[in-house]
Amino acid sequence: MPHRLSAARALTWRLALGALLAGFTTVAPVKAAEPVRIGLVTALSGQSAKSGEAISRGIGLAIEEINRNGGVLGRPLELVARDDEANPSKGVLAARELVQRAGVVALIGGLDTPVSMAIVPIANQMKVPFVGPWAAGTGITRNGAADNYVFRVSAVDALVDEALVAYAIKTYGAKKPGAILVNNAWGESNQQGIVAALKTAGLPSAGIEKYEANDIDMVPQLSRLREAGADALFLVGNVGPSAQVVKSLDRMGWTVPVISHWGPAGGRFDELAGPGAARVHFVQTFTFAGNDSPKAKAVLDALKAKYPAIKSMADVTPAVGIANAYDATHLIALAIQAAGTTEGPKVRDGFYKVPAYAGLIKTYKAPFAPDRHDALKPEDYIFASFRNGEIVAVSK
Repeated sequence: MPHRLSAARALTWRLALGALLAGFTTVAPVKAAEPVRIGLVTALSGQSAKSGEAISRGIGLAIEEINRNGGVLGRPLELVARDDEANPSKGVLAARELVQRAGVVALIGGLDTPVSMAIVPIANQMKVPFVGPWAAGTGITRNGAADNYVFRVSAVDALVDEALVAYAIKTYGAKKPGAILVNNAWGESNQQGIVAALKTAGLPSAGIEKYEANDIDMVPQLSRLREAGADALFLVGNVGPSAQVVKSLDRMGWTVPVISHWGPAGGRFDELAGPGAARVHFVQTFTFAGNDSPKAKAVLDALKAKYPAIKSMADVTPAVGIANAYDATHLIALAIQAAGTTEGPKVRDGFYKVPAYAGLIKTYKAPFAPDRHDALKPEDYIFASFRNGEIVAVSK
């Protein structure tokens, strides 16, 4: 009798344990796939915050699309953002923290060329792909590293400078242009490019003047260029300084044509510069205004749905930040998918395997190669100007 009781108890315990385990199996949540983290380093505050916001929006929209379609390698993409405040030292610290602590498999960002140039060696040393959707300094992708992890979906100074010179000749009949450039790595990059482009075009230069980023009066530099006979001006600078150049020209009463890099597109240039802003023509890689492509319409509709504050084209300025970042994010996802892993060296090589991709700016066909880390070419550039708060393409 005791033996039978013991057996009965044992059976009861086994049934109870089985029910308990079955209960755990039923209610325990299925562990979600670990996200693939992408790190963003850009200016999210200060003078360039509007451009940083545009980049963030372009990335966010692309990530939502990618995740709706299954993510990458069966895992969702996740963005981890850091504000570099347009400061190279803070950009380096942010990049290191994102790689070493947040575990990102790729970096995107670098709004300012000096910040991007500071991050380049970090990306190459840590073997983490770094994709730039804005900064145009030639040396960012053409950095001389034997093992280069830096890619770009944006303009390139050397190519932009060729476009600026060609536009000045074709549109204004320029015969002796001058230049006024910010005194930093971006200005230096463009000085080299403009000198080379002018030499190729067989044009003399009226001179190259520099200014500091916090200068508010450029009359002395501009006066020297006018005295030297400049019949067109090449301008390189971000929103604030570019506006000061225009205001200085207005004070001088000098209506010389201004052909600019895309710095003025980074914010409310027209408000800061005043009426003279409209005569500044600047390089862009994309604009929503006047763009009737189905892709542009779909992305603009998605932006309006996600950000109700967007009411007009002026609210998506600068569109280049949105478009470059949107395409760059999709290309990063395709590179990871092609690599079949999130290991840095294999993801880097995955960029070379990216097939054709119908992007927002264009349809990319084998956009990258070991000797070509820039996805956009001169034929992808357009010239634009501000009209009633909107950036609108101008006829060439």
